[in-house]
Amino acid sequence: MAASFVTLAREHRAEIREKNSRFIATAIPARDEMEARTGIEKVRSEFPDATHHCWAYALQGGRAGPVERCHDAGEPGGTAGPSILQAIRGAGLRDVVVVVTRYFGGTKLGKGGLARAYRAGAARALRDAPTLAAVPTGRVLVGVPLSLDGETRHLVARHGGRVESFSYEDPARCVLFVTMPLEARARLRDDLQALTRGDARIVDLDDAI
Repeated sequence: MAASFVTLAREHRAEIREKNSRFIATAIPARDEMEARTGIEKVRSEFPDATHHCWAYALQGGRAGPVERCHDAGEPGGTAGPSILQAIRGAGLRDVVVVVTRYFGGTKLGKGGLARAYRAGAARALRDAPTLAAVPTGRVLVGVPLSLDGETRHLVARHGGRVESFSYEDPARCVLFVTMPLEARARLRDDLQALTRGDARIVDLDDAI
């Protein structure tokens, strides 16, 4: 059975001040890098006049393992992004992106002061954020006869999956792009082959990359 991990239940925000500089930390749930990037852009759009938008994210990832990224966004190298990432690791969270928005207050903090402020802001947002237990998920492409579309969606939901999008290969077949628990993929494969009498196409997209 795939090990569970802890993630955010919903977005949470906190603010600290250091020598008149404002550090607004926004912690956002993100299931993959696309959602993490979307969260970063959302914060940038909300505070377009800010001096910096520094960020880090930590994702549980698929079979390839965890994914971590961070960015200093114009602050001195190593002072912002890595400090935010340290706060995420310290909180023991995955599938989360934290953006710390800074409004410069006119007094330089120095590299040490910047690192402490970014880490403290991120830690504050994560400390008070609601969390929940989750399980690792992966992406699966499922192709079945169009006549079995409804029954296939029911099977996906029964195994804890979610249909993210769909398309049609031809008038007789549909393709579903599914996110689901890693531990349930083998069972879904068996059930779909039984439902379609061997006519299901199932591809683990994380392995195909």
